[in-house]
Amino acid sequence: MTELVHFELDADGVATLTLDDPTTRNALTGSDIVDQMLAVFARIERDPAVRVLILTAAGKAFSSGGNINEMQRQIGPEVAGVELRQEYRHGIQRLPLALYALEVPTIAAVNGPAIGAGCDLACMCDVRIASEAATFAESFVKLGIIPGDGGAWFLPRLIGMARAAEMSFTGDAISAATALEWGLVSRVVPAVELLPAARALAARMAANSPQAVRLTKRLLRESQHSRLDALLELSAAYQALAHKTDAHADAVAQFLAARRR
Repeated sequence: MTELVHFELDADGVATLTLDDPTTRNALTGSDIVDQMLAVFARIERDPAVRVLILTAAGKAFSSGGNINEMQRQIGPEVAGVELRQEYRHGIQRLPLALYALEVPTIAAVNGPAIGAGCDLACMCDVRIASEAATFAESFVKLGIIPGDGGAWFLPRLIGMARAAEMSFTGDAISAATALEWGLVSRVVPAVELLPAARALAARMAANSPQAVRLTKRLLRESQHSRLDALLELSAAYQALAHKTDAHADAVAQFLAARRR
């Protein structure tokens, strides 16, 4: 099996997952890339040493989205519509579910064009940092298809319905500067500074209690669809857990020691 993703974990608990399929510009369909990414996510969930994940790509593109050769196969009469539905459900649609459910914070370091499903992949992460060379396009309509991987759920939550509709109905690309203005990315940096900036941000996250960070991420996820009273009830339960961690006890002790000086 060709290795289409590379995984690294540094001593501080910052993991980096790099897409590396130059022949397709890191397309997400028509290869084993989704399966390999899912295997990494499962590994991260089992490994308490991982505190933050950076998702980036090799080459000039972040991801070209869908593989055109795969689309040509799907058009053919030998593939029934009901079969295509199952291909999506048991194929690329596993990616947003797994990435969204990942407990550790995720940072997309978008190095170049993020097209179609590639744009949606960036949207699945918690934070996005873009190179000045990055562009973003919800371009499915340009090919006469729809966002089949959850983009219609993620994009409006990030930039609002009107701007998500503009991107989705035109399929036009936006620049990194526009993505920053619209709130799609947190910052834009020169290409040579992209990974250092992502790693610096990841290090600031990794420096905090891993249990508190994971529980905080879960609360943010639940807040998107919970009532206030339900979220407060969950917060009380999570806070009870957090109060009993060594990280909390150490932080309180250090604070009191510093105050006595």
